[in-house]
Amino acid sequence: MRRKDKEITGTEEMIAIIEQNTVCRIGLSQNNRPYIVPLNYGYSFENNILTLYFHSAREGRKMDIIKENNQACFEIDCDHQLIEGGKPCSYSYAFKSIIGFGRIVIIESTDEKINGLNRIIKQQTGKEITYDFPEEALKRTVVYKLAVKEFTGKQKQDF
Repeated sequence: MRRKDKEITGTEEMIAIIEQNTVCRIGLSQNNRPYIVPLNYGYSFENNILTLYFHSAREGRKMDIIKENNQACFEIDCDHQLIEGGKPCSYSYAFKSIIGFGRIVIIESTDEKINGLNRIIKQQTGKEITYDFPEEALKRTVVYKLAVKEFTGKQKQDF
């Protein structure tokens, strides 16, 4: 990271940013052309391994790209606030963000799909509820995970 003064070095602080948000942007690439999509997500952080969970329909551009190239990046940000300056070029912006890279894996196991969906629901609702899902719904829904290889955090908090 170029600006070490803005780097978030604590894993717990980075996980707190992931925990407080509900939207993650994933970046994909097809034929050297970028594609970014915002998604609701869930996550796990176990044994120092971060995994992000997503779900979608079986068809569509995103799924076509993932099947062709499962390398991805992600970005999550929060705590946005304008920092006003006295002159046009002295304005700034406060934020916290996490950026990382990894590989997307489509989940085939029913138990792992249910786990992923429950993590997504927990992230979106803030409630620790375990749901059972109808077999039909599980068949028509794709659950996939981003197995994160590396991630970093950055912040600007000068108010």
